[in-house]
Amino acid sequence: MNETYVECMVKRKKNGPLTALKVLLIVIAVLAFLIGSIGSILLYIVAIAAGVGAYFAGLNANLEYEYLYVDRQLSVDKILAKSRRKKVETFDLGRMEILAPIKSWHMDEFKNRQLKDVDYSTGVEEKPDRRYCMIYNGEKRVIFEPNEEMVAAIKSIAPRKVFTD
Repeated sequence: MNETYVECMVKRKKNGPLTALKVLLIVIAVLAFLIGSIGSILLYIVAIAAGVGAYFAGLNANLEYEYLYVDRQLSVDKILAKSRRKKVETFDLGRMEILAPIKSWHMDEFKNRQLKDVDYSTGVEEKPDRRYCMIYNGEKRVIFEPNEEMVAAIKSIAPRKVFTD
């Protein structure tokens, strides 16, 4: 069987409030640790909690998505701080209704539907906008940013459902 393999990596726009929270938690952790050295065990607990919070805020502040297309399946992985990978979702493209650019007139029919929105793109509207929207199984509107090779591979298996206008 002929298997097609395409992968694409997209870096999410930096999240300003999350980065500010990370810095604030680090400052709180350092201050609580220094003041806690006087003799208060409660401040050590605050320092540890703030340090753990800063770690998790740092992971989510630096985020990338990797799209992997292999033989009629599209899987999306989330890479946290270039160190941890989590599998987010896998889509069976036989259940896809339509794939088109996010501003395409082909998506007009689906604008008023009540669908769950998930965004696996950079989160930035660029000129020209390279984001695509996929209606999946009549229940999800998936926004992602594939490269031309991935769109061509998906179009080869579902030519009437994929639009590139």
